[in-house]
Amino acid sequence: MELREGEFDDFPMTPIISISQLNKTYASGLAALRNINLDIHQGEIFALLGPNGAGKTTLISIVCGIVTPDSGSVRVGGQDIIRDYRAARAMIGLVPQELHTDMFETVWDTVRFSRGLFGLPGNPAHIERLLRELSLWNKRKLEIMTLSGGMKRRVMIAKALAHEPRVLFLDEPTAGVDVELRRDMWALVRQLRDTGVTIILTTHYIEEAEEMADRIGVIRSGELMLVKPKAELMKTLGKRQLTLHLLEPLEKIPGELSAWNLALSNDGSVLEYTFNAGQEQTRVPALLRCVHELGIEFKDLSTCQSSLEDIFVTLVSERS
Repeated sequence: MELREGEFDDFPMTPIISISQLNKTYASGLAALRNINLDIHQGEIFALLGPNGAGKTTLISIVCGIVTPDSGSVRVGGQDIIRDYRAARAMIGLVPQELHTDMFETVWDTVRFSRGLFGLPGNPAHIERLLRELSLWNKRKLEIMTLSGGMKRRVMIAKALAHEPRVLFLDEPTAGVDVELRRDMWALVRQLRDTGVTIILTTHYIEEAEEMADRIGVIRSGELMLVKPKAELMKTLGKRQLTLHLLEPLEKIPGELSAWNLALSNDGSVLEYTFNAGQEQTRVPALLRCVHELGIEFKDLSTCQSSLEDIFVTLVSERS
């Protein structure tokens, strides 16, 4: 089942993950999570963004049953993660940030063992398919310790998928992975989503979320600041910039242009107009007409739109 942006309104009322009024404060006094409320839908790729210490890993750890919350509830596939721990945990695959596995085991044995931990019968065909999809088949007889960092990361993904979970958590999955392997993993994540697996991704690489996510949540200091479809986030919070490279520099912006949000740079030789990406499109032609009427000539014109990273930095800095 493949999902696309803007299709979430068609989902059943019961989400695959439902988090309600979740709170966690550690013994040190650190309030890691504060009243988190979040629904994640079947088959979507959800990216959770936030600076170091924002609460991303704590949230994942609670959903996966590794950390106990102080209050609130979490349900996975309708199962409470505390009362129905085994049923809930069986639906979850976790690829942690740190590489934890037996370095002396072979690739094949460590993936097979992970499936057995959930009480499932052996399924060599499933394990072979996983290893082939992850480009690990030719390394199946090698010990983990002999693999590169990127290959070890792939083994962690294979382990997480060995028991055929409905939900896959990827905590910084491409940390320390080169660009080529990172793009391979992006392709794998899309393939998993296309089979109906729900992906929850935390990442420091903003372009990773921009490339893959259907929806994006931003967390800071334990608080969920916003959750929006990526396209809506880019449209409502993004900025566009029109840049005119002038033939002759201006000492100041003429009063006739005061109706636009303009700025001069590069010693007056560059005139910039910044506006909301989803608004003011009709004002650009009016600006250019006014510039022409004032006899201001330009040799080049360019436009650009803010990236998800720009939006993220603005959100975090505005609420700091």
